[in-house]
Amino acid sequence: MEKHSPFDEIIERRGTHSYKWDHAGGNDVTPMWVADMDFRTAPCIIDALRRRVEHGIFGYVAVPDEYYRAITNWFGKRHAWNIDRDWIIYTTGVVPAISAIIQGLTPHAHDEVIVLTPVYNCFFSSIRNSGCRVSESPLIYRDNSYFIDFDDLERRAARPEAFMLLMCNPHNPAGRVWTRDELIKVGEICRRHNVIIVSDEIHCELVMPGQHFTPMASISPLMQDMVITCNSPSKSFNIAGLQIANIVTSNAAWREQINRAININEICDVNPLGVEALMAAYTHQGASWLDELNDYIWGNYCALKKLFATQLPHLPVTILEGTYLAWVNITSLHKSSDEVTQALLSQARVAVNSGTMYGAAGQGFIRLNLAMPREPMMQALERMVPVLK
Repeated sequence: MEKHSPFDEIIERRGTHSYKWDHAGGNDVTPMWVADMDFRTAPCIIDALRRRVEHGIFGYVAVPDEYYRAITNWFGKRHAWNIDRDWIIYTTGVVPAISAIIQGLTPHAHDEVIVLTPVYNCFFSSIRNSGCRVSESPLIYRDNSYFIDFDDLERRAARPEAFMLLMCNPHNPAGRVWTRDELIKVGEICRRHNVIIVSDEIHCELVMPGQHFTPMASISPLMQDMVITCNSPSKSFNIAGLQIANIVTSNAAWREQINRAININEICDVNPLGVEALMAAYTHQGASWLDELNDYIWGNYCALKKLFATQLPHLPVTILEGTYLAWVNITSLHKSSDEVTQALLSQARVAVNSGTMYGAAGQGFIRLNLAMPREPMMQALERMVPVLK
């Protein structure tokens, strides 16, 4: 008898106020857009939340010592990154964290924040809403993958207005898990030009077989002092709605400025359920569940690759090293990303993300969320085939 994975279970999400499902464009639409998963979170998290809910009182939370120990132990053991408790600032989410960092550290209005495009769409709004300008350094697209254009990055970092690099590690939507050597080169460029590095590492647990994630701040003591890391268990454990994230930096002056911005923007109080979920996630049981999850996502990616290779060979699928997001090159269709996205919604009844969301370098691509049971994923992909042909 064929063994089924717990990730094969199809869970009805419509009618649960799910943004991904209840705003996808109709009850017959399969959503492969918003980056959350259609899998139940780890059982250890559900058990911890059940115990907390049974208490029945949900007042303001005093974040306990166990919370900090969970973070420091997890990153020390799983990623060989030794974090001091004092370096951690908790907040409600990675996007609010990024906004607070930019607002807290921006020396002058209209300074530039460099991003490596195509990149997570909220980077653009966080930068602009903070009064800064976006400086897009396009990644080099080659051999169905992406690489940093270090010469372009150097030129942008050398500009007097450039004060920060905001990057994804692993990269959304390109699917790269940056190598240690690549991160070292980025660090050297930013150090030469006194550019702060903010590393969004929310996808750090979603790494495919044969790949190794390196925290940007873990490379060296020198690097540690020039990097601000944003992380959260929200993507990897599918708990984004519980509103919990952390900012990590060893720079005490930066922490003071960031803390001030967090308090000014009133994002200093976190959800008690988010605290419990993080402590349950960063355990041996959470690690085992994650390993199974990554194997399943890799299986989904391989199934998608096979379908595209046989039925849509004119549409290259970018190599997936990390995240659960497939990035597909549609330039051979000679239509804009927005046009293709709309056609898939109206004709195939599948919601995907247009590449234009991720900067000018995203034109000619679409993004598909693979974090769903395989059977409905394959059904949705089969409906997409005649549209994409």
